[in-house]
Amino acid sequence: MKTNILALLMLPTLTAIAQKKDPVKTTFQSSREWRPTIDNRADAVMIYGTGGNPSDKSRKIPFEERVKSWRDKGYITHFMTGIAWGEYQDYFTGKWDGKMHLDEGQVDVKGDTIWHGHMVPYIVPTENYLKYIKEMHVKRVIDAGIDAIFMEEPEFWARAGYSESFKKEWKKYYGFDWRPQHESPENTYLSNKLKYALYLNALNEVFTYAKSYGKTKGMDVKCYVPTHSLINYSQWMIVSPEASLASLPCVDGYIAQVWTGTSREPNYFNGVAKERVFETAFLEYGAMESMTAPTGRKMFFLTDPIEDWPRDWADYKKNYQATFTAQLLYPNIADYEVMPWPERIYEGLYKTSPNSDQKEKIPRHYSTQMQVMINSLNSMPKTASKVSGSTGISVLLANSLMFQRFPTHAGYDDPQLANFYGLALPFLKRGVPIKTVHLENLAVKDALAETKVLLMSYSNMKPLSAEAHQYLADWVKNGGILIYCGTDLDPFQSVQEWWNTNGKNYQRPSDHLFEKMGLKDGMTKEGKYTYGKGTFYVLRSDPKEFVVKPDNSQKLLDVTKNLYENNGKSEKLQFKNYFTLTRGNYDLIAVLDENVSNQPYHVKGNLIDLYDPALPIVTSKNIQPNEQCLFVNLDHIKNKQQPQVLASASRIYNETSANHHYSFTAKSPINTTNISRILLPNKPKSVLVDKKEVFSEENWDTKTKTYLLGFENSPDGVHVAIKW
Repeated sequence: MKTNILALLMLPTLTAIAQKKDPVKTTFQSSREWRPTIDNRADAVMIYGTGGNPSDKSRKIPFEERVKSWRDKGYITHFMTGIAWGEYQDYFTGKWDGKMHLDEGQVDVKGDTIWHGHMVPYIVPTENYLKYIKEMHVKRVIDAGIDAIFMEEPEFWARAGYSESFKKEWKKYYGFDWRPQHESPENTYLSNKLKYALYLNALNEVFTYAKSYGKTKGMDVKCYVPTHSLINYSQWMIVSPEASLASLPCVDGYIAQVWTGTSREPNYFNGVAKERVFETAFLEYGAMESMTAPTGRKMFFLTDPIEDWPRDWADYKKNYQATFTAQLLYPNIADYEVMPWPERIYEGLYKTSPNSDQKEKIPRHYSTQMQVMINSLNSMPKTASKVSGSTGISVLLANSLMFQRFPTHAGYDDPQLANFYGLALPFLKRGVPIKTVHLENLAVKDALAETKVLLMSYSNMKPLSAEAHQYLADWVKNGGILIYCGTDLDPFQSVQEWWNTNGKNYQRPSDHLFEKMGLKDGMTKEGKYTYGKGTFYVLRSDPKEFVVKPDNSQKLLDVTKNLYENNGKSEKLQFKNYFTLTRGNYDLIAVLDENVSNQPYHVKGNLIDLYDPALPIVTSKNIQPNEQCLFVNLDHIKNKQQPQVLASASRIYNETSANHHYSFTAKSPINTTNISRILLPNKPKSVLVDKKEVFSEENWDTKTKTYLLGFENSPDGVHVAIKW
């Protein structure tokens, strides 16, 4: 490789970078040309693949024509493609350079290639492959005038690592011959560390080229990585560069690929493994936010109204609301990918009920609600408000969380990533808005500024450098509280790494950490210790024990609560069964199940329920455990004399207001139904929709001075004119 990928791993994470303001707040991805059925009116569209998407027929329409079709409708056009897979058959079959490259696919221990689609393997990113991506895809995209490139899903399967291509990369990277990863924990660790480094290098190579080539055309090309969360990749046993990408100057930001499909992966809590979609989504979005927050990189949050796996429409709706609420509970993020694949959402056929084989396109009530939700994102503000609950408790993550997942060794198992969830869910389920902190970001100023108690374990991950321990020790010395949970008996403790090489002889990486805080006697015993102004507590239990067994997290809760409340600041650790947040005119509420309390959360006010496609006015509602709500709160609106659309299943353009008159144009996909609730100074005398009178007395709500308006949507625009 041209780049020293070992050196890339050692790069410190950058401090916040100054960036030109990006005008895009909402975006989506589509491999298709513009069509009236998928015109969802986000700010931008990420046109997928110069050759389209492996799952559809878009490759029949040339890329440049697809770009033009969206530009002609007023969209900002960006580009997205896979870095680990894609419509790259011309590379694999030899059309590009006269050589077959199917041997560069990822291969498992049985010698089987891991496929993404027909003739589309998951790829070992060799130097030749990266040359192909740059010359045949990136160059073409920039030549088409696109200045934002999204390279998605840098994925290397943990079960892969047996191809000849991988063996060659191993020899280049380590300087010694390949070793089968299933034979020892050390081999597994080394194999996954290489997979991680290969895709870190791949994105560095491709993005550096994109920026350089863009400059020759007078363009400032932005480069983004759409990626699953570290939590999901670890749980699904995939290796990806994750937080280390923020150390690369060529990476401008990310898309957090979190949706029902990732968040419904079961996890353990109180001895039961099952889907916990809201909680998992909350943690996934949190891991993505904390990965980038200290660096100043842009972050889009993704939700999907359906998912890859075929289910019924009611299932999609329930879980979409859960993930949508979870993403909005991060008030510092206000940029969104509103959906992937609108062609799949609007035109696909899915089951009408769980036990039926009957299928239908998206029901009108669901498309209406979905469009109300995605249009709220166009006005969703950042806010200084915080999610309700005791703040300052964080869980430490490291990229090496992905390194120990497959295969298992010496009988040590971490079922469904229980060593992570064992630290997070006992608090989250009790209404504590727990955060995550990335080990790779500790060098960044203020990475731990909002953390009072840091929970960590090396039972499921290992530190990639010694420097991280100095930052942790300094933070404790200055008053931080660190709780270390782990028996340190997992088989990865003794892998060949910095803590046991080059003159260091620590049996466990934690020995080095505790030595930094004044303990030099090998295995540190369970108990409370002080260092400087701070405290650290060692719990000699692996975190998985707190969730794989019923009623077994009390000791963790008691230790944390005691340290949290006795740090000289007289703060109480509050346990409850809900989260709330206000963002501008929007109120969010999520009520948790599996809690000591099964009481509903009662809300009062003058509220528009955005999870009801009828947009009713709600003055009182009980929100039950495992339910979420999003409201427009009319009591938050400052200027109630200003006519405005408060919620709508279409995007609003060309608003004008003067002399008892208010007008606008509403745009949304064809074959969908609009519903809008409009605030007016007085009851209207006339409501014209495309010059046709539609005023109805029963649609006027006197108390809130809002008018409920419905009509069939059009991407060409529906003109509304109101007089009072």
